[in-house]
Formats: sequence, structure tokens, C-alpha cells
Amino acid sequence: MPNIRWLLAWITRVQRFLYIRTGGAIGASIFGITMLLLTTVGRRSGVERTTPLLYVEDGERLVVIGSNAGDERDPAWWLNLQANPRARVQVRRERFDVVARRADPAETERLWPRLVSAYSYFDRYRENTRRAIPVILLERRPVA
Repeated sequence: MPNIRWLLAWITRVQRFLYIRTGGAIGASIFGITMLLLTTVGRRSGVERTTPLLYVEDGERLVVIGSNAGDERDPAWWLNLQANPRARVQVRRERFDVVARRADPAETERLWPRLVSAYSYFDRYRENTRRAIPVILLERRPVA
């Protein structure tokens, strides 16, 4: 696969900007794909990082996938969540805190078809990488 990381980085910056500025009116749905903004804390820098991600709902939980467009490396946001599973999510105008965890194998098997239904390229990514692409569950943290 050609190196298109620069293009993905540019698209991510533009989408994040539009999503935040418009409260999700632009960027929360792209060609029928639902998107959220996930804010994690950098595992080395301690700086907040916000990434737009495709998601599906699973009851009260949100499900995202660490595909990194099929790259051999895990996405930075997933590495950040492994170091600190607490994060913040924005779905359209709504913002809330979450705790992330990797789906167990049975959950991954159950959720994979729904993720592929939302974005068919996930199957291609899975076929073209040697790493196990993580499925991540985001569960709301109770308001204190």
C-alpha cells in the first residue's frame, strides 16, 4: 500500500476542525458513516490529542476500531488508551467521559460484522496486516 499517511493526517486535521467548530453538523457523518471525536492524553507528552473515528453503538457502549488504515502500527490514540484508558468523547454536540477497554475475542467476533457493515475496508485492512486489529469498547464514566 502506498504511504498516504500525510493525506490521512491532513484529512484528520480538517475533519477535527470542522467537527469541533460546527458541533458535529459537519464531520459527524461522512457518506453515512458515523464519526465521533476521541480525546486521549499522550502517553509520553501528557498533551491531549483528539482524533475523529468511525464508531458503532453496542447498547450504551460505543465501539471503535484501531485499524490505522491497515498500517502495521497501532494508532497512537490506542497506545495512549492502553497507557491511560480514561478519555473524552464528543458525539455531535454531546461530550462525555469514557473508559476504554479492548474487546475480548468473543466480543470482537460478535462486533466485527457490524464494523465491516459500517465500513467494508476493515476486512481488507485485517487481511493486509500481520497485527491483530483491536476492537475497542468505550463505556461512559458515571458523573460524580
